[in-house]
Parts: sequence; structure tokens; C-alpha cells
Amino acid sequence: MRVLVAMSGGVDSSVAAALLVEQGHDVVGATLKLWGGDSDSGCCSVADVEDARRVAQQLGIDHHVFNLTEEFDHHVVAPYVAEHARGRTPNPCIECNRSLKFDRLLGRAERLGFDRLATGHHARVARCDGTAHLQLRRGADPLKDQSYVLSMLGQDALARVLFPVGEMTKAVVREQAHRLGLRTAAKPDSQDVCFIGSAEGREGFLSGRVELHRADVVDTDGRPAGSVDAVELVTVGQRRGMGHGGDGRRRYVTHVDVASRRVTVGSADEVVRSSVVLARHSLTWVDRPLAAGARSVAQVSAHGRPVPCTVELGDDLVVRFDDPQRPVAPGQTVALYDALDPDVVVGAGIAA
Repeated sequence: MRVLVAMSGGVDSSVAAALLVEQGHDVVGATLKLWGGDSDSGCCSVADVEDARRVAQQLGIDHHVFNLTEEFDHHVVAPYVAEHARGRTPNPCIECNRSLKFDRLLGRAERLGFDRLATGHHARVARCDGTAHLQLRRGADPLKDQSYVLSMLGQDALARVLFPVGEMTKAVVREQAHRLGLRTAAKPDSQDVCFIGSAEGREGFLSGRVELHRADVVDTDGRPAGSVDAVELVTVGQRRGMGHGGDGRRRYVTHVDVASRRVTVGSADEVVRSSVVLARHSLTWVDRPLAAGARSVAQVSAHGRPVPCTVELGDDLVVRFDDPQRPVAPGQTVALYDALDPDVVVGAGIAA
């Protein structure tokens, strides 16, 4: 089988490529050049491209660099800036997967005659018993599971992708890399947004692209509680920088209003929510959509704790938690899992 492996320069995609070579597949590596600016974090740096090239050389496979900087700016960076300007909190890694890796790159792999696209994600694809339907399942390592950031994938994409390290723990992945003598064996995992340099940070990146505004901070009764330098950088649920109330309790952001330059804060009890609304246009389903009143399990961040819930359908989809939860910031993705088998992804949507 001809397989194109998306090689980010990290240990997971390096081992994914190595395993496929060992299995006898015709393997070619490809690294995406996504960000045209400076980067020293994430998976977009010059060093990452060089690591991927050197690993491909070690494995004896061809390696290509595909320049998708314009598409990345259009589908990931520009929306990231625009969402922050609206007081929302986007997830650029999910949008990169949605628009670049599993759309543009997957389509290119197909046009170039490859049978599959492989990545180093910690997730699994399985066939439902006795059917042609495919499941997207959590990776075998619960601490490294990446099914959340892949929760937008449907049947068409799942039929054309491979996740070779999905059945392995991270420790085993590194053991395999050391066994094979790969230069990425001890390389740390990327943690940050790839197009934001560690020196400038989110504020420095956004300030050069959108005007940031000072805002008043008020409590839930409308009483003054301070100010923030940039309302566009404040996230619903945020505690950092919000100080303490008159009773000494920590304060959390309950609401961000960019237009009126106002941030509302409250106690831990005041910030929790019993539900989150997912915009209907943002909903994606791995296979069949959930029915109204269906039970599910929601995960609201990449490494968040899965929580039981019920879904309600109307103009949008309402996820009603069994127990009140910290608020989901508008713009964040909520992944939904099967209530009976919470390793199985059902679908996802974006908080309205």
C-alpha cells in the first residue's frame, strides 16, 4: 500500500513512518510548511522540518515539503485573530486539522496516487462489528489521547487515514524510536500554538494584527472590580489576573463583552454552567447524528475530564451536563462521545 506520512518532526510521526516501513508499505514522508513568520514553538519551526527530513533519510524514504502557508493563513491564522477580536476563544489546532491536514493534505495524497494518509496522532480507527461503518476511538494512552482534536472527522476521511501509533502508549513510542535510533526519540512534545513565538506570546502576536482595548471589570452585580488592558485576550472561565472578591474568594470570568469593553467576574459558584450551546452550523458527526434526548459524554478541551450529559435539539444543539461545570468559552470545541462506550467519538460542535 502506498502511504503518505505527515511528518511534523516529532517522535510520534517519526515512529508512525518507521512502523509503516517495517510493515512493507511504500512510504513517502511529507512535512507541511504552514507558517511563513518566525516560530520557535509548536510544529512549524525550521528545526522541525529539518528533523522530519533527517528521519526520512534515516528510514530511506523520500521526503517532500508542501507549502500551504496561504491556506494556513486563510483558514487558521486569520480566523484566530478575528475570533479574538470578537471576544471568542478559538482552537487553531482543530482548525488546522479540519482544513489543512485532513482536507488539503488528504486531497493531495489522493491526487498523487497514495492509498492512505498516515499521521502520528494518538487515536484509533476501528470498524463497527458486521458493518462498513468506521469508528473514531480514543488512543490507547489516556494521557496522550488526541481524539478530541480529530473529533470533526467523518466516514470519508476515516476510510483514508491511518494512525499507526494509536495502539501504543507514549512510552512505547519512545522505546521504538530509541530502538530504531531515530533522532527524534527524546524530542519533547510540542505544546504551544505553532505560529506564536515564545517571546511575543499571544498578546504580542495579536497586538500586531488587531487593536487591543482596555476594559472595565465588574462583578455579577455590576460593581466595579478593576480593569484589564486587553479585553480581546480575556477568556470565559479565566481565573488568572482576576484577583479575589471582597469575601477573599477567587474570581473567574463569567462573561466577556468586547463591544461595551466590559468583563464580568464572579465566584466559583457563580461561574459554573449546567449547559453549553453548540452552533448548528458547526456540528459534525463521525457517522450518525445523536437524536434529541440522547445520552452522551462531553469533553470540552484536549485533555479535559469527560463528563456525562444529555443533548437537546432545537435551533442549535444544547449539551446539558449532569452536574454543573466550569463554563466553555465561546469558540471552543466540544467533542461528544458514546454514552455506552466513551472511547468512541460521536461528533463535535463549537460553543456559540
